[in-house]
Amino acid sequence: MSGNLLQTPIEYLKGVGPQRGNLLRKELGIHTYADLVNFYPNRYIDRTRYYKINELRNNPAEVQIVGKIVHIKTVEQKKGQRLVATFTDGTGEMELIWFQGIKWVRESLQLNAPIVIFGKCNVFNGLYSMPHPEMELLKDHEQHLRSAMQPVYPSTETLANRGISNRVVNKMMQQLFLETGNTFTETLPAWLLEELKLVSKNSALFNIHFPKSANALAKAEFRLKFEELFFIQLQLITKNIVRKQRIKGHPFTKVGPYFNEFFNRHLPFDLTNAQKRVLKEIRNDMGGSAQMNRLLQGDVGSGKTIVALMTMLLALDNGFQACLMAPTEILANQHYLGLTELAKDLNINIKILTGSTKTADRKIIHEELENGSLHILIGTHALLEDKVKFQNLGLAVIDEQHRFGVEQRSKLWKKNDIPPHVLVMTATPIPRTLAMSLYGDLDISVIDELPPGRKPIQTVHRYDTNRLKVWKFIRDEIAKGRQIYIVYPLIQESEKMDFKDLMDGYESISRDFPLPQYAVSIVHGKMKPADKDSEMERFSKGKTNIMVATTVIEVGVNIPNASVMIIESAERFGLSQLHQLRGRVGRGAEQSYCILMTGHKLSNDSKTRMETMVSTNDGFEIAEVDLKLRGPGDLMGKQQSGVLNLQIADIVRDREILQLARHYAIKILKGDASLSKPEHQVLRVVFMEMSKKQEIWNYIS
Repeated sequence: MSGNLLQTPIEYLKGVGPQRGNLLRKELGIHTYADLVNFYPNRYIDRTRYYKINELRNNPAEVQIVGKIVHIKTVEQKKGQRLVATFTDGTGEMELIWFQGIKWVRESLQLNAPIVIFGKCNVFNGLYSMPHPEMELLKDHEQHLRSAMQPVYPSTETLANRGISNRVVNKMMQQLFLETGNTFTETLPAWLLEELKLVSKNSALFNIHFPKSANALAKAEFRLKFEELFFIQLQLITKNIVRKQRIKGHPFTKVGPYFNEFFNRHLPFDLTNAQKRVLKEIRNDMGGSAQMNRLLQGDVGSGKTIVALMTMLLALDNGFQACLMAPTEILANQHYLGLTELAKDLNINIKILTGSTKTADRKIIHEELENGSLHILIGTHALLEDKVKFQNLGLAVIDEQHRFGVEQRSKLWKKNDIPPHVLVMTATPIPRTLAMSLYGDLDISVIDELPPGRKPIQTVHRYDTNRLKVWKFIRDEIAKGRQIYIVYPLIQESEKMDFKDLMDGYESISRDFPLPQYAVSIVHGKMKPADKDSEMERFSKGKTNIMVATTVIEVGVNIPNASVMIIESAERFGLSQLHQLRGRVGRGAEQSYCILMTGHKLSNDSKTRMETMVSTNDGFEIAEVDLKLRGPGDLMGKQQSGVLNLQIADIVRDREILQLARHYAIKILKGDASLSKPEHQVLRVVFMEMSKKQEIWNYIS
């Protein structure tokens, strides 16, 4: 069918008109016929089953019953009236109730005529009632084209109030299929439909809106989910292939003195097999003529920094400069300290540039960058300023990339004629399924083992009522010479309350752990950067035993002597945040502990989070649970979630379909990267349309 008809504005559909058209646009984003076709039901009701009134004890949400109205009355109530009809089916009686449109309803009701009612039932004192039922004369009901499974479409309060009920949307859908004659262009190649036994586009669209049976519905859903995920993967993988062909990189062919000297003489510990494997993947990438674009995932403490440094040394060996960009000053400082310590015997010039770098120092940095005597620059967003010019930037390492938008990454690229190799690092493990969809255009490396000598952190969940025991445990640990973190949640909306929690906590801890025997530090977002740094400094030098903080310390500070992390109101944190906070301890050789403190009243999700934390230290396992609890949009934050504006597929529940879709997208592009073979003509057409627009679904019809 021609795509032109599908681009018709929705108000031209019979029964819609300008007013309804405006509502559909505003409330549901339905602008055209194509948008309506791809507006899928979110559940279905089985309309093949008729209930009897005496069976309503264990009724599902909505029921339909055949019977007749035997009596009608109007009842006065506080505000206005309600209309009540007595309905019977021979096995019992119930009431039908209307609060609105009483005059019109009353005129349309017929006594003793066989009718079919449908709706939700309420029960009060043993008497059932159905407010605002759908009603139809039995003889009309039997003649209608009706699918066994009745679709229920997503709706909004405004639509319900303005009379656009589920029934109205259903009518619009029927009208649409009449006008289009249910002929939609096939978007997948014939061989693929055959190989995967997929139903045709026509059959899928018809059965998603008017399913003949549960089986037909399942086939339609599978086909549409596969198609949605398949085209996303096709887009991402093409992007990756095109990038490798078009975007030339600097080939780093030499492994020279910097790398060898460090590897042979200054490695602080043996590399794990995972680190060796990742370095090999990185060297392969950078040795070719294409630009590297690799995502390095590794749990907290898995040794990503050393891999980053060795990658930078390869850049220096090939005559290039490198930079590392971090999202916060604290983190940038920590990378700076960590890297200068690791490279102290290598005669390398490493500097740091952040918002608080003094003007005189900036001047030196700018000069040294341009004359090439500065080898490695570490910094925050300050690296993106136009004034920051490199002589020849060969490698950009970006830490915690989900905090940087895509535009920011591309600013770094533009600092050279040939873009630098890019290594993106994250300590937020991303489940494979999500990584395939969000970073399908990046190659992925994973460091999945911890360095030797690290003991796994022991995690326990304690209720507020156990606090005295927890405090005793802290005293014992401090007596052994260890340090303690106590973290309070900070949630923007209720900053006053949170700040009070933190200050109350700080005061009671200072009372329970008094000077001179104990010393307590405090760090929170409202402090001046200099005060924050000096408190951090005191703690890291061991001058204070306890650090009371908000989540400011989530990413950052490395204090090997801190062995206990106490998280207050742990139920108010997300899983990945709890896991990140736990990673602040366990950095020395001593046994470390994480104690999750909560109240007794916990939601099911909170219970699941606490159980997950106690049972595993594996960041990837935790990320999988987090994805199931929160859904993909939340997990990736604002910048990324737009990628996954999925209409029918669900990244978590449909993982197998996603893997299948990715497999076929790779298979097709390997054999026919430009989609020019005759059998891929249909793909090429859809793909060209997709490239013009951001939203995938408007043109898959």
